[in-house]
Amino acid sequence: MKVLYVCSELFPFLKTGGLADVSAGLPPELQALGCDVRILMPAFPAISEVAHGVRQVATLPHGNTPWGHAPVLPAAKVALARLPGLELPVYLLQSAVLYERPGNPYLGPDGKDWDDNAKRFAALGWAGASLGQGLDREWTPDVIHCHDWHAGLTPAYVRAFAEAGLATPATVFTIHNLAYQGIFPRPLFAQLGLPSSYFSVNGLEFYGHGSFMKAAIQYADRITTVSPTYAKEILLESHGWGLEGLLRERSGVLSGILNGVDYHVWSPTSDALLPTPYDVDTVAKKSIAKTALQADFGLEQRADALVFGVVSRLTEQKGLHLLPQILSELVQRGGQLALLGQGGTALEQAFVDAAIRYPGQVGVRIGYDEVTAHAVLAGADVILVPSAFEPCGLTQLYGLRYGTLPLVRRVGGLADTVVDCTLENLDADTATGFVFDELSADGLLSAIRRAFALARRPGEWAAVQRRGMLLRFDWPSAAQHYLAMYQSLRPGAISHLHPLPGKHTV
Repeated sequence: MKVLYVCSELFPFLKTGGLADVSAGLPPELQALGCDVRILMPAFPAISEVAHGVRQVATLPHGNTPWGHAPVLPAAKVALARLPGLELPVYLLQSAVLYERPGNPYLGPDGKDWDDNAKRFAALGWAGASLGQGLDREWTPDVIHCHDWHAGLTPAYVRAFAEAGLATPATVFTIHNLAYQGIFPRPLFAQLGLPSSYFSVNGLEFYGHGSFMKAAIQYADRITTVSPTYAKEILLESHGWGLEGLLRERSGVLSGILNGVDYHVWSPTSDALLPTPYDVDTVAKKSIAKTALQADFGLEQRADALVFGVVSRLTEQKGLHLLPQILSELVQRGGQLALLGQGGTALEQAFVDAAIRYPGQVGVRIGYDEVTAHAVLAGADVILVPSAFEPCGLTQLYGLRYGTLPLVRRVGGLADTVVDCTLENLDADTATGFVFDELSADGLLSAIRRAFALARRPGEWAAVQRRGMLLRFDWPSAAQHYLAMYQSLRPGAISHLHPLPGKHTV
């Protein structure tokens, strides 16, 4: 089975969030199951600079289509390349005008979206659909698996080809975060090269604008999210971001498949970024990582301090606006905070101010780098993930593996992966962390107090650590679920000419 994986980032070459980890983890496991997998992504500088064996395949199609005209986009070429350490061919969508820009792939130096993001990622969708039509004469996919709004127009273009009577691949779309939808103004629609009927309430129109995310949800054959609980949550008004009506109508093809962890990268037994390796039987060596973390973040060298770690975007989605409100009690109880992250200016400043207010107890590093992320995950006693919503979350999974107890809110993938340290769960030997419900400073503080209470019972703490470290959330399991889905789509058949959903709320 030939599978084209369409995404915008790939670890370790380009990463802004968990999508990069998924892009690195899932395709190789699908390959191990016998799939012929190739990746398509924009030729951002971070990718182009390390690519080798680059071979031009084709020019992105322009001109007429069976339904009208192709997208009006800057010239772009599709090349086939290899990336270091990746045993998969990668298609690079090359366009200097669209992709050769410094820094973040989505944001300009001012921290705002690039003005032409709609065109940049429409080109990605058009390239994916064109590969589905044999743009590479040597390889045509049976299934195109698209990820997040950046690839969201791919299923729409594929549907247009199918409605014109052409044989097309099946399409799968994975929602990594419904909050980011790829909204564009209506006038731009005319340049996207889609049938005019697609700009409608039963197409990609979204309150007078267009939405890449809605396009994918409307036109993909199958829709997945990255955890079972999130798949249920997005059907509700509270978590649906205006798309809950459409999602409910398409719930028959919607499922949640939990993300995995690449344990070759995230494992204290083999992590070259740690001062010393450790495992479930030598977890006492974790104290060496703790001491190193305290030194690195300017924290007092106290073995008895309960160190809380944060590795996150600093946004309200991540619930981190609650943390400054309760830092005084955390410090008063003998706790410390080591925070690595970046995001909103106001929240960044709040944590910088906290580090000044609590010297030696609060350490803050604005930004992100893999070395420090590993240091925090290994050196902290507790990893904080108090999210307002969380499709899957990987940080809590890393924490479990490193013996760093996750403290999370009961939402999305956090609810699916962390078992609360209630008395009942401790007695049943199932507890793996701390879980709270109410999105408030009081809710977070109550869980932090329970963490301090458990720390006073080192035997129970060690038992919880051990249970978490022995858990496995791996990519082979997830890949099996995806392969079964691909096989159900009867590759090569025009399976997606299902009736369009009826009218819905957006």
